[in-house]
Amino acid sequence: MKSITQIRTELLSMVDSNYAKFNSQLLPTVDSLKVIGVRTPLLRQYAKQLVKSGNVDEFLLDLPHQLFEENQLHAFIISEIKSYDDCLAAVEKFLPFVDNWATCDQLIPRCFARNKDSLLCAIERWLCSNHEYTVRFGIGMLMRHFLDADFDERYNALVASISRDEYYIKMMQAWYFATALAKQYDATLPILQSKQLSIWVHNKTIQKAIESYRVSDEQKAFLRSLKRV
Repeated sequence: MKSITQIRTELLSMVDSNYAKFNSQLLPTVDSLKVIGVRTPLLRQYAKQLVKSGNVDEFLLDLPHQLFEENQLHAFIISEIKSYDDCLAAVEKFLPFVDNWATCDQLIPRCFARNKDSLLCAIERWLCSNHEYTVRFGIGMLMRHFLDADFDERYNALVASISRDEYYIKMMQAWYFATALAKQYDATLPILQSKQLSIWVHNKTIQKAIESYRVSDEQKAFLRSLKRV
């Protein structure tokens, strides 16, 4: 079993100081001193190595972590857990410690796609959390898993009903609805037409949808007409 110190030492051996400076600028909610500059492909590869060797239990219990890259590694390890129940338990334990958009968005458990009924119950719980990134994660999981064959209009209503001021929640709401417009245009357009979203989320949704290659030029033209001031 690898100790926390051993794992941190191995992370430090992968450091790219120039990348640390660049990456820290993208993470305004993270102390720049906690960003050491390990590139994502290396972290993913290392996570898989740790999971394969079984050297993850102590690390997953060591919360909160000291480094941004340790949080990233934690997210990548969880994403590899095959048992849905074990994975969900690990996600629930980790979410309160997530403090940035990158870790939140790169926490993508593979097993969730095979357990959508149970996942939906968890998502509905996450959407009601007081924690900014737990809400963002819930919206992200709804966007990832429930906008295709399993879509239901009530999912749009769930996301539209979230009234929060946190920037990273509002950004994810806009991302969700822009994706919903690309995949479920007719079911999603009424959300904008009836002005159910805050002006900021409404306009950001339109901006993101217009930038999408999956939205037709005709649809983009109509969406532009729905911008609010």
